[in-house]
Amino acid sequence: MIKVEKCKKITTYNDKKIENGFLQELYKNGEKTLLYLTTIKPGSFKGYHLHKIREANYVCIKGKVKVILYDISSKRKKEIILDANNPQKLHIPTYIATGLENIGNEEVYLINYPNPPYEPKHLQIGEQVEYTKEDLEKLIK
Repeated sequence: MIKVEKCKKITTYNDKKIENGFLQELYKNGEKTLLYLTTIKPGSFKGYHLHKIREANYVCIKGKVKVILYDISSKRKKEIILDANNPQKLHIPTYIATGLENIGNEEVYLINYPNPPYEPKHLQIGEQVEYTKEDLEKLIK
């Protein structure tokens, strides 16, 4: 059966309330989002936050993005570059604070297939924790 469904698209903003891209659901199963696209405008940043339940699995399909990772438990910071011209999958376990910085001249398209899939109840139970860079730097010292 051929079926057309709406895909939820949410404009995203940085901490200064300036638009930095959007999130768009790509594949759902009921309330669960199995696959989504996040975009980041040139020169923009998204983050920092960590997930207590969901792991991230990123693939950059357009542009170049610096993924900044803070492992609070081991007090380590790591930076990884994902580039659409060199396709790679980045797996980020739970409890790793993540920031995304567009370091190229074009908009970044980053696919994420979270495990387990996103469910609206995750936000209600505090599954996602927001941080500032200053907070994270203090935590890893």
